[in-house]
Amino acid sequence: MSDSATAIAPSADDGTEQPLKLDVAVESVSTCQRRVKVSIPRADIDRHFEEAVAELMPTALLPGFRPGRAPRRLVSSRFKAELGDQIRSRLLAAAMTQVTEQEKLSPISEPELDVEAVVLPDDGPMTFEFSIEVRPEFEMPKWKGLAINRPMRSIGDTDVDEALGSILRERSRLVPHDGAPAAGDMIVANLRFLDGSTVLSEAKELEIVVRPKLSFADASLSGFDALVKKAMPGTTVTADVKISDEAAVEALRGKTVTLELTVLEVKKLELPELTAAVLEELGGFESAEALREAVKKQLDGQLEWHRRRQVRQQVASALTASATWDLPPELLKRQSLRELERSILELRRSGFDDDSIRRHVNELRQSALASTARALKEHFILEKIAEAEGIADSAADYDEEIRAIAAQSGEPPRRVRASLEKRGLMDVLRNQIIERKTLEVIEHNAKFNDTPFEFPRPDADAVDHAVCGSVVGEEEIPTAKHAEAAEARPGARR
Repeated sequence: MSDSATAIAPSADDGTEQPLKLDVAVESVSTCQRRVKVSIPRADIDRHFEEAVAELMPTALLPGFRPGRAPRRLVSSRFKAELGDQIRSRLLAAAMTQVTEQEKLSPISEPELDVEAVVLPDDGPMTFEFSIEVRPEFEMPKWKGLAINRPMRSIGDTDVDEALGSILRERSRLVPHDGAPAAGDMIVANLRFLDGSTVLSEAKELEIVVRPKLSFADASLSGFDALVKKAMPGTTVTADVKISDEAAVEALRGKTVTLELTVLEVKKLELPELTAAVLEELGGFESAEALREAVKKQLDGQLEWHRRRQVRQQVASALTASATWDLPPELLKRQSLRELERSILELRRSGFDDDSIRRHVNELRQSALASTARALKEHFILEKIAEAEGIADSAADYDEEIRAIAAQSGEPPRRVRASLEKRGLMDVLRNQIIERKTLEVIEHNAKFNDTPFEFPRPDADAVDHAVCGSVVGEEEIPTAKHAEAAEARPGARR
Protein backbone atom coordinates (compact mmCIF):
# COMPACT_ATOMS: atom_id res chain seq x y z
CA MET A 1 0.00 0.00 0.00
CA SER A 2 1.26 3.47 -0.84
CA ASP A 3 0.95 6.56 1.35
CA SER A 4 -2.53 8.00 0.79
CA ALA A 5 -5.14 10.25 2.37
CA THR A 6 -8.74 11.07 1.64
CA ALA A 7 -10.39 14.06 3.32
CA ILE A 8 -14.03 13.56 4.27
CA ALA A 9 -16.21 16.56 5.05
CA PRO A 10 -17.19 16.86 8.72
CA SER A 11 -20.85 16.08 9.28
CA ALA A 12 -23.41 16.96 11.89
CA ASP A 13 -25.13 14.30 13.98
CA ASP A 14 -27.97 14.00 11.46
CA GLY A 15 -25.56 13.19 8.63
CA THR A 16 -25.67 16.61 6.98
CA GLU A 17 -22.53 18.67 6.51
CA GLN A 18 -22.01 21.01 9.44
CA PRO A 19 -22.05 24.67 8.34
CA LEU A 20 -19.00 26.86 8.77
CA LYS A 21 -19.06 29.81 11.17
CA LEU A 22 -18.01 32.31 8.56
CA ASP A 23 -17.22 35.99 8.92
CA VAL A 24 -18.37 37.53 5.60
CA ALA A 25 -18.14 41.07 4.28
CA VAL A 26 -19.83 41.90 0.96
CA GLU A 27 -18.95 45.12 -0.86
CA SER A 28 -21.25 46.34 -3.62
CA VAL A 29 -18.87 47.53 -6.36
CA SER A 30 -21.64 48.23 -8.88
CA THR A 31 -25.15 47.07 -9.70
CA CYS A 32 -24.00 43.59 -10.70
CA GLN A 33 -20.55 43.32 -9.10
CA ARG A 34 -19.77 42.23 -5.55
CA ARG A 35 -16.43 41.95 -3.76
CA VAL A 36 -16.61 39.35 -1.01
CA LYS A 37 -14.18 38.87 1.89
CA VAL A 38 -14.44 35.62 3.82
CA SER A 39 -12.79 34.45 7.04
CA ILE A 40 -13.02 30.81 8.17
CA PRO A 41 -12.30 30.51 11.94
CA ARG A 42 -9.56 28.34 13.30
CA ALA A 43 -12.07 26.08 15.04
CA ASP A 44 -13.61 25.05 11.69
CA ILE A 45 -10.18 24.42 10.16
CA ASP A 46 -9.10 22.26 13.11
CA ARG A 47 -12.40 20.38 13.09
CA HIS A 48 -12.02 19.52 9.40
CA PHE A 49 -8.42 18.48 9.93
CA GLU A 50 -9.14 16.26 12.95
CA GLU A 51 -12.04 14.51 11.28
CA ALA A 52 -9.96 13.97 8.13
CA VAL A 53 -7.21 12.38 10.24
CA ALA A 54 -9.78 10.18 11.97
CA GLU A 55 -11.08 8.96 8.60
CA LEU A 56 -7.54 8.26 7.46
CA MET A 57 -6.42 6.34 10.56
CA PRO A 58 -7.84 2.88 9.64
CA THR A 59 -5.94 2.78 6.31
CA ALA A 60 -2.84 4.91 7.00
CA LEU A 61 0.43 3.08 6.34
CA LEU A 62 3.62 4.25 8.01
CA PRO A 63 7.01 2.45 8.20
CA GLY A 64 7.25 0.23 11.30
CA PHE A 65 3.49 0.04 11.86
CA ARG A 66 0.78 -2.26 10.61
CA PRO A 67 -2.02 -0.61 8.59
CA GLY A 68 -4.27 1.35 10.95
CA ARG A 69 -1.92 0.95 13.94
CA ALA A 70 0.20 4.10 13.57
CA PRO A 71 -0.28 6.69 16.35
CA ARG A 72 -2.67 9.55 15.51
CA ARG A 73 0.08 12.11 16.15
CA LEU A 74 2.37 10.48 13.57
CA VAL A 75 -0.44 10.12 10.99
CA SER A 76 -1.32 13.77 11.48
CA SER A 77 2.29 14.85 11.04
CA ARG A 78 3.02 12.55 8.06
CA PHE A 79 -0.06 13.54 6.02
CA LYS A 80 -0.29 17.16 7.13
CA ALA A 81 0.67 18.66 3.75
CA GLU A 82 -1.54 16.34 1.71
CA LEU A 83 -4.49 16.76 4.05
CA GLY A 84 -3.86 20.50 4.13
CA ASP A 85 -4.32 20.87 0.35
CA GLN A 86 -7.49 18.78 0.40
CA ILE A 87 -8.92 20.61 3.40
CA ARG A 88 -8.17 23.98 1.82
CA SER A 89 -10.01 22.98 -1.37
CA ARG A 90 -12.90 21.54 0.62
CA LEU A 91 -13.20 24.61 2.82
CA LEU A 92 -13.11 26.92 -0.20
CA ALA A 93 -15.87 25.00 -1.98
CA ALA A 94 -18.03 24.79 1.15
CA ALA A 95 -17.48 28.46 1.99
CA MET A 96 -18.30 29.66 -1.53
CA THR A 97 -21.55 27.68 -1.55
CA GLN A 98 -22.48 28.82 1.94
CA VAL A 99 -21.70 32.48 1.22
CA THR A 100 -23.87 32.41 -1.92
CA GLU A 101 -26.83 31.04 0.04
CA GLN A 102 -26.20 32.98 3.24
CA GLU A 103 -25.83 36.36 1.51
CA LYS A 104 -28.59 35.56 -1.01
CA LEU A 105 -26.30 36.19 -3.97
CA SER A 106 -27.61 35.24 -7.42
CA PRO A 107 -24.49 34.60 -9.53
CA ILE A 108 -24.62 35.17 -13.28
CA SER A 109 -21.02 34.06 -13.88
CA GLU A 110 -18.28 32.05 -12.25
CA PRO A 111 -16.57 33.85 -9.32
CA GLU A 112 -13.11 35.30 -9.82
CA LEU A 113 -10.91 33.60 -7.23
CA ASP A 114 -7.17 32.97 -7.27
CA VAL A 115 -7.18 29.57 -5.57
CA GLU A 116 -3.38 29.32 -5.50
CA ALA A 117 -3.16 32.56 -3.54
CA VAL A 118 -5.32 31.17 -0.72
CA VAL A 119 -3.20 29.84 2.14
CA LEU A 120 -4.25 27.38 4.83
CA PRO A 121 -2.41 28.85 7.84
CA ASP A 122 -0.88 26.90 10.71
CA ASP A 123 -2.50 29.33 13.13
CA GLY A 124 -5.42 31.71 12.97
CA PRO A 125 -8.26 31.91 10.46
CA MET A 126 -8.14 31.16 6.75
CA THR A 127 -9.07 34.27 4.76
CA PHE A 128 -9.69 34.88 1.08
CA GLU A 129 -11.45 37.30 -1.29
CA PHE A 130 -13.30 36.86 -4.53
CA SER A 131 -15.31 38.92 -7.01
CA ILE A 132 -18.60 37.79 -8.44
CA GLU A 133 -21.22 39.09 -10.85
CA VAL A 134 -24.78 38.82 -9.58
CA ARG A 135 -28.23 39.56 -10.87
CA PRO A 136 -29.15 43.19 -10.22
CA GLU A 137 -31.62 44.06 -7.48
CA PHE A 138 -34.57 46.17 -8.58
CA GLU A 139 -38.23 46.82 -7.93
CA MET A 140 -40.56 44.65 -9.98
CA PRO A 141 -42.12 46.88 -12.66
CA LYS A 142 -45.86 46.80 -13.22
CA TRP A 143 -46.43 44.31 -15.99
CA LYS A 144 -50.11 43.45 -15.83
CA GLY A 145 -52.52 45.41 -18.00
CA LEU A 146 -49.93 46.83 -20.42
CA ALA A 147 -51.38 48.54 -23.52
CA ILE A 148 -49.72 46.98 -26.58
CA ASN A 149 -50.10 47.44 -30.33
CA ARG A 150 -50.20 44.02 -31.97
CA PRO A 151 -49.36 43.74 -35.69
CA MET A 152 -51.89 41.61 -37.55
CA ARG A 153 -52.10 40.40 -41.12
CA SER A 154 -53.83 37.68 -43.07
CA ILE A 155 -51.39 36.01 -45.45
CA GLY A 156 -52.89 36.35 -48.91
CA ASP A 157 -52.10 35.24 -52.45
CA THR A 158 -50.12 38.42 -53.14
CA ASP A 159 -47.82 37.70 -50.19
CA VAL A 160 -47.27 34.14 -51.42
CA ASP A 161 -46.64 35.37 -54.97
CA GLU A 162 -43.92 37.78 -53.79
CA ALA A 163 -42.29 35.18 -51.55
CA LEU A 164 -42.42 32.58 -54.32
CA GLY A 165 -40.84 35.09 -56.70
CA SER A 166 -37.96 35.54 -54.23
CA ILE A 167 -37.52 31.78 -54.01
CA LEU A 168 -37.39 31.41 -57.78
CA ARG A 169 -34.96 34.32 -57.95
CA GLU A 170 -32.57 32.35 -55.78
CA ARG A 171 -32.78 29.47 -58.28
CA SER A 172 -32.35 31.77 -61.23
CA ARG A 173 -29.60 31.47 -63.80
CA LEU A 174 -26.88 34.09 -63.70
CA VAL A 175 -26.22 35.54 -67.13
CA PRO A 176 -23.12 37.72 -67.77
CA HIS A 177 -23.96 41.32 -68.65
CA ASP A 178 -21.61 43.78 -70.34
CA GLY A 179 -23.34 46.92 -69.10
CA ALA A 180 -23.67 48.58 -65.72
CA PRO A 181 -25.75 46.87 -63.02
CA ALA A 182 -29.32 47.80 -62.16
CA ALA A 183 -31.08 47.30 -58.85
CA GLY A 184 -31.43 43.59 -58.15
CA ASP A 185 -28.54 42.59 -60.39
CA MET A 186 -25.48 40.87 -58.98
CA ILE A 187 -21.91 42.05 -59.20
CA VAL A 188 -18.72 40.16 -58.50
CA ALA A 189 -16.22 42.60 -57.02
CA ASN A 190 -12.93 43.03 -55.20
CA LEU A 191 -13.07 45.28 -52.14
CA ARG A 192 -10.25 47.12 -50.42
CA PHE A 193 -10.54 49.37 -47.35
CA LEU A 194 -7.92 52.03 -46.66
CA ASP A 195 -7.15 54.34 -43.77
CA GLY A 196 -5.08 56.87 -45.63
CA SER A 197 -2.50 54.72 -47.40
CA THR A 198 -2.85 51.84 -44.94
CA VAL A 199 -4.79 48.84 -46.19
CA LEU A 200 -7.13 47.68 -43.41
CA SER A 201 -8.68 44.70 -45.17
CA GLU A 202 -9.43 43.19 -48.56
CA ALA A 203 -12.05 40.84 -49.96
CA LYS A 204 -11.75 39.09 -53.29
CA GLU A 205 -14.53 38.11 -55.70
CA LEU A 206 -17.43 38.89 -53.41
CA GLU A 207 -20.88 38.28 -54.84
CA ILE A 208 -23.07 41.27 -54.00
CA VAL A 209 -26.69 41.96 -54.91
CA VAL A 210 -27.19 45.61 -55.86
CA ARG A 211 -29.44 47.15 -53.24
CA PRO A 212 -29.65 50.62 -51.60
CA LYS A 213 -27.40 49.56 -48.73
CA LEU A 214 -24.39 47.27 -48.33
CA SER A 215 -23.88 45.83 -44.85
CA PHE A 216 -20.61 44.65 -43.32
CA ALA A 217 -19.91 43.14 -39.92
CA ASP A 218 -18.70 46.49 -38.56
CA ALA A 219 -20.03 49.12 -40.97
CA SER A 220 -22.70 49.85 -43.55
CA LEU A 221 -22.72 51.83 -46.79
CA SER A 222 -25.86 53.71 -47.82
CA GLY A 223 -26.42 54.59 -51.47
CA PHE A 224 -24.66 51.47 -52.71
CA ASP A 225 -26.99 51.11 -55.71
CA ALA A 226 -26.22 54.70 -56.78
CA LEU A 227 -22.48 54.10 -56.27
CA VAL A 228 -22.31 51.22 -58.76
CA LYS A 229 -25.09 52.13 -61.17
CA LYS A 230 -22.58 53.23 -63.86
CA ALA A 231 -19.82 50.81 -62.93
CA MET A 232 -19.05 48.60 -65.93
CA PRO A 233 -16.86 45.49 -65.50
CA GLY A 234 -13.30 46.68 -64.83
CA THR A 235 -14.46 49.95 -63.27
CA THR A 236 -13.25 51.01 -59.82
CA VAL A 237 -15.42 53.23 -57.62
CA THR A 238 -14.67 54.70 -54.20
CA ALA A 239 -16.79 55.72 -51.23
CA ASP A 240 -16.40 56.81 -47.63
CA VAL A 241 -17.43 54.25 -45.02
CA LYS A 242 -17.83 55.00 -41.31
CA ILE A 243 -16.76 52.17 -39.03
CA SER A 244 -19.06 51.17 -36.18
CA ASP A 245 -18.41 52.55 -32.69
CA GLU A 246 -18.23 48.94 -31.47
CA ALA A 247 -15.84 47.52 -34.05
CA ALA A 248 -13.27 44.96 -32.95
CA VAL A 249 -10.29 47.32 -33.47
CA GLU A 250 -10.72 50.02 -30.86
CA ALA A 251 -8.45 52.55 -32.60
CA LEU A 252 -10.69 52.48 -35.69
CA ARG A 253 -14.06 52.87 -33.97
CA GLY A 254 -16.13 55.68 -35.45
CA LYS A 255 -13.48 56.43 -38.05
CA THR A 256 -14.28 57.17 -41.70
CA VAL A 257 -12.21 55.11 -44.14
CA THR A 258 -12.13 54.68 -47.92
CA LEU A 259 -13.68 51.80 -49.83
CA GLU A 260 -12.21 50.91 -53.21
CA LEU A 261 -14.53 48.58 -55.11
CA THR A 262 -13.53 47.07 -58.44
CA VAL A 263 -16.32 45.48 -60.45
CA LEU A 264 -15.14 42.24 -62.05
CA GLU A 265 -18.46 41.00 -63.46
CA VAL A 266 -22.07 42.06 -63.77
CA LYS A 267 -24.73 39.36 -63.88
CA LYS A 268 -28.42 39.42 -64.69
CA LEU A 269 -30.78 36.87 -63.24
CA GLU A 270 -33.05 34.81 -65.46
CA LEU A 271 -35.91 33.42 -63.39
CA PRO A 272 -36.73 29.73 -63.92
CA GLU A 273 -40.20 28.47 -64.66
CA LEU A 274 -41.93 26.40 -62.01
CA THR A 275 -41.32 23.05 -63.69
CA ALA A 276 -41.45 19.59 -62.14
CA ALA A 277 -37.65 19.62 -61.87
CA VAL A 278 -37.67 22.92 -59.99
CA LEU A 279 -40.42 21.67 -57.67
CA GLU A 280 -38.29 18.62 -56.93
CA GLU A 281 -35.24 20.79 -56.25
CA LEU A 282 -37.20 23.02 -53.89
CA GLY A 283 -38.10 20.10 -51.66
CA GLY A 284 -39.82 17.33 -53.57
CA PHE A 285 -43.15 19.13 -54.00
CA GLU A 286 -45.70 17.29 -56.11
CA SER A 287 -47.41 20.42 -57.36
CA ALA A 288 -47.17 24.19 -57.42
CA GLU A 289 -50.08 24.32 -54.98
CA ALA A 290 -48.19 22.18 -52.46
CA LEU A 291 -45.24 24.56 -52.75
CA ARG A 292 -47.51 27.56 -52.23
CA GLU A 293 -48.91 25.96 -49.07
CA ALA A 294 -45.37 25.46 -47.75
CA VAL A 295 -44.50 29.07 -48.57
CA LYS A 296 -47.63 30.29 -46.80
CA LYS A 297 -46.71 28.25 -43.72
CA GLN A 298 -43.24 29.78 -43.73
CA LEU A 299 -44.71 33.27 -44.06
CA ASP A 300 -46.95 32.50 -41.08
CA GLY A 301 -43.83 31.67 -39.07
CA GLN A 302 -42.12 34.89 -40.14
CA LEU A 303 -45.24 36.92 -39.35
CA GLU A 304 -45.32 35.37 -35.90
CA TRP A 305 -41.65 36.36 -35.39
CA HIS A 306 -42.40 39.96 -36.40
CA ARG A 307 -45.45 39.97 -34.13
CA ARG A 308 -43.44 38.63 -31.19
CA ARG A 309 -40.62 41.06 -31.89
CA GLN A 310 -42.85 44.14 -31.99
CA VAL A 311 -44.81 43.05 -28.93
CA ARG A 312 -41.57 42.21 -27.12
CA GLN A 313 -40.08 45.60 -27.99
CA GLN A 314 -43.09 47.35 -26.50
CA VAL A 315 -43.07 45.13 -23.41
CA ALA A 316 -39.33 45.64 -22.99
CA SER A 317 -39.70 49.40 -23.33
CA ALA A 318 -42.38 49.43 -20.62
CA LEU A 319 -40.55 47.06 -18.28
CA THR A 320 -37.10 48.65 -18.62
CA ALA A 321 -38.23 52.28 -18.42
CA SER A 322 -37.13 52.42 -14.79
CA ALA A 323 -34.09 50.15 -15.26
CA THR A 324 -31.49 52.89 -15.08
CA TRP A 325 -28.86 50.63 -13.54
CA ASP A 326 -25.63 50.08 -15.44
CA LEU A 327 -24.20 46.71 -16.39
CA PRO A 328 -20.47 45.85 -16.21
CA PRO A 329 -18.67 46.34 -19.56
CA GLU A 330 -17.01 42.93 -19.28
CA LEU A 331 -20.38 41.29 -18.78
CA LEU A 332 -21.73 43.04 -21.88
CA LYS A 333 -18.74 41.92 -23.96
CA ARG A 334 -19.17 38.31 -22.88
CA GLN A 335 -22.91 38.30 -23.39
CA SER A 336 -22.89 40.06 -26.77
CA LEU A 337 -21.96 36.79 -28.49
CA ARG A 338 -24.72 34.97 -26.60
CA GLU A 339 -27.21 37.61 -27.76
CA LEU A 340 -26.16 37.04 -31.37
CA GLU A 341 -26.53 33.29 -30.94
CA ARG A 342 -29.95 33.69 -29.33
CA SER A 343 -31.09 35.89 -32.20
CA ILE A 344 -29.86 33.36 -34.77
CA LEU A 345 -31.71 30.50 -33.06
CA GLU A 346 -34.90 32.54 -32.94
CA LEU A 347 -34.64 33.54 -36.61
CA ARG A 348 -33.88 29.97 -37.68
CA ARG A 349 -36.84 28.69 -35.70
CA SER A 350 -39.09 31.21 -37.45
CA GLY A 351 -38.05 30.18 -40.97
CA PHE A 352 -35.90 33.11 -42.10
CA ASP A 353 -33.38 32.52 -44.88
CA ASP A 354 -29.63 32.88 -44.49
CA ASP A 355 -29.46 36.36 -46.04
CA SER A 356 -32.11 37.68 -43.65
CA ILE A 357 -30.20 36.21 -40.72
CA ARG A 358 -26.93 37.72 -41.94
CA ARG A 359 -28.48 41.18 -42.33
CA HIS A 360 -29.90 41.00 -38.82
CA VAL A 361 -26.61 39.77 -37.35
CA ASN A 362 -24.61 42.53 -39.06
CA GLU A 363 -27.00 45.12 -37.60
CA LEU A 364 -26.58 43.64 -34.13
CA ARG A 365 -22.81 43.54 -34.45
CA GLN A 366 -22.63 47.23 -35.25
CA SER A 367 -24.33 48.13 -31.96
CA ALA A 368 -23.53 45.00 -29.99
CA LEU A 369 -23.00 46.50 -26.51
CA ALA A 370 -26.07 48.75 -26.60
CA SER A 371 -28.36 46.01 -27.89
CA THR A 372 -26.89 43.52 -25.41
CA ALA A 373 -27.48 45.93 -22.51
CA ARG A 374 -31.14 46.27 -23.51
CA ALA A 375 -31.52 42.52 -23.93
CA LEU A 376 -29.86 41.74 -20.58
CA LYS A 377 -32.00 44.20 -18.65
CA GLU A 378 -35.06 42.72 -20.30
CA HIS A 379 -33.83 39.20 -19.48
CA PHE A 380 -33.30 39.98 -15.78
CA ILE A 381 -36.79 41.47 -15.51
CA LEU A 382 -38.46 38.59 -17.38
CA GLU A 383 -36.56 36.09 -15.25
CA LYS A 384 -37.80 37.77 -12.07
CA ILE A 385 -41.38 37.69 -13.36
CA ALA A 386 -40.91 34.01 -14.30
CA GLU A 387 -39.78 33.17 -10.77
CA ALA A 388 -42.69 35.07 -9.23
CA GLU A 389 -45.18 33.31 -11.53
CA GLY A 390 -43.60 29.85 -11.23
CA ILE A 391 -42.71 29.67 -14.93
CA ALA A 392 -40.21 26.92 -15.70
CA ASP A 393 -38.79 24.96 -18.62
CA SER A 394 -39.55 21.34 -19.37
CA ALA A 395 -38.11 18.57 -21.52
CA ALA A 396 -41.09 19.00 -23.87
CA ASP A 397 -40.18 22.68 -24.36
CA TYR A 398 -36.70 21.73 -25.58
CA ASP A 399 -38.11 19.07 -27.88
CA GLU A 400 -40.49 21.61 -29.41
CA GLU A 401 -37.77 24.23 -29.93
CA ILE A 402 -35.39 21.73 -31.50
CA ARG A 403 -38.10 20.31 -33.78
CA ALA A 404 -38.91 23.84 -34.98
CA ILE A 405 -35.25 24.60 -35.74
CA ALA A 406 -34.81 21.22 -37.43
CA ALA A 407 -37.90 21.76 -39.60
CA GLN A 408 -36.41 24.98 -40.98
CA SER A 409 -32.83 23.75 -41.37
CA GLY A 410 -33.75 20.43 -42.99
CA GLU A 411 -31.63 18.53 -40.43
CA PRO A 412 -32.79 15.72 -38.14
CA PRO A 413 -33.74 16.92 -34.62
CA ARG A 414 -31.10 14.63 -33.12
CA ARG A 415 -28.36 16.35 -35.12
CA VAL A 416 -29.65 19.81 -34.19
CA ARG A 417 -29.64 18.88 -30.50
CA ALA A 418 -26.12 17.44 -30.73
CA SER A 419 -24.89 20.62 -32.42
CA LEU A 420 -26.46 22.86 -29.77
CA GLU A 421 -24.98 20.76 -26.97
CA LYS A 422 -21.54 20.69 -28.57
CA ARG A 423 -21.52 24.48 -28.95
CA GLY A 424 -22.77 25.02 -25.40
CA LEU A 425 -26.00 26.67 -26.55
CA MET A 426 -28.53 24.73 -24.48
CA ASP A 427 -28.50 27.50 -21.85
CA VAL A 428 -29.28 29.99 -24.64
CA LEU A 429 -32.19 27.78 -25.65
CA ARG A 430 -33.31 27.60 -22.02
CA ASN A 431 -33.36 31.40 -21.70
CA GLN A 432 -35.28 31.60 -24.98
CA ILE A 433 -37.90 29.18 -23.66
CA ILE A 434 -38.32 30.96 -20.30
CA GLU A 435 -38.51 34.39 -21.92
CA ARG A 436 -41.08 33.27 -24.49
CA LYS A 437 -43.30 31.63 -21.88
CA THR A 438 -43.04 34.69 -19.65
CA LEU A 439 -43.94 36.99 -22.53
CA GLU A 440 -46.98 34.81 -23.20
CA VAL A 441 -48.12 35.36 -19.60
CA ILE A 442 -47.54 39.12 -19.94
CA GLU A 443 -49.47 39.17 -23.22
CA HIS A 444 -52.30 37.20 -21.61
CA ASN A 445 -52.62 40.02 -19.08
CA ALA A 446 -52.18 42.84 -21.63
CA LYS A 447 -54.66 45.01 -23.49
CA PHE A 448 -54.14 44.78 -27.25
CA ASN A 449 -54.81 47.14 -30.09
CA ASP A 450 -54.52 45.31 -33.42
CA THR A 451 -52.64 47.25 -36.11
CA PRO A 452 -52.01 46.43 -39.81
CA PHE A 453 -48.64 44.92 -40.72
CA GLU A 454 -46.57 44.97 -43.91
CA PHE A 455 -43.67 42.62 -44.46
CA PRO A 456 -40.44 44.65 -44.64
CA ARG A 457 -38.72 44.65 -48.02
CA PRO A 458 -34.95 44.02 -47.85
CA ASP A 459 -33.05 47.19 -48.74
CA ALA A 460 -29.59 45.86 -47.95
CA ASP A 461 -27.27 43.08 -49.00
CA ALA A 462 -25.07 41.73 -46.22
CA VAL A 463 -21.60 40.28 -46.70
CA ASP A 464 -19.40 38.31 -44.31
CA HIS A 465 -16.56 40.79 -44.08
CA ALA A 466 -15.25 43.18 -41.42
CA VAL A 467 -13.84 46.50 -42.61
CA CYS A 468 -11.35 46.41 -39.73
CA GLY A 469 -10.27 42.92 -40.68
CA SER A 470 -11.44 41.51 -37.35
CA VAL A 471 -14.86 40.63 -35.98
CA VAL A 472 -16.11 40.79 -32.38
CA GLY A 473 -17.11 37.17 -31.77
CA GLU A 474 -16.54 34.37 -34.25
CA GLU A 475 -19.84 32.53 -33.82
CA GLU A 476 -21.09 30.38 -36.65
CA ILE A 477 -23.01 32.67 -38.99
CA PRO A 478 -24.51 30.91 -42.00
CA THR A 479 -22.66 31.59 -45.21
CA ALA A 480 -24.48 32.14 -48.46
CA LYS A 481 -23.53 31.60 -52.07
CA HIS A 482 -26.02 33.38 -54.28
CA ALA A 483 -28.05 31.32 -56.75
CA GLU A 484 -26.32 28.01 -56.10
CA ALA A 485 -28.20 24.75 -55.98
CA ALA A 486 -29.14 23.95 -52.42
CA GLU A 487 -30.80 21.38 -50.25
CA ALA A 488 -33.96 23.11 -50.38
CA ARG A 489 -36.58 24.43 -48.20
CA PRO A 490 -38.94 27.16 -49.41
CA GLY A 491 -37.22 30.53 -49.09
CA ALA A 492 -33.74 29.14 -48.51
CA ARG A 493 -31.04 31.39 -49.89
CA ARG A 494 -27.39 30.58 -50.45
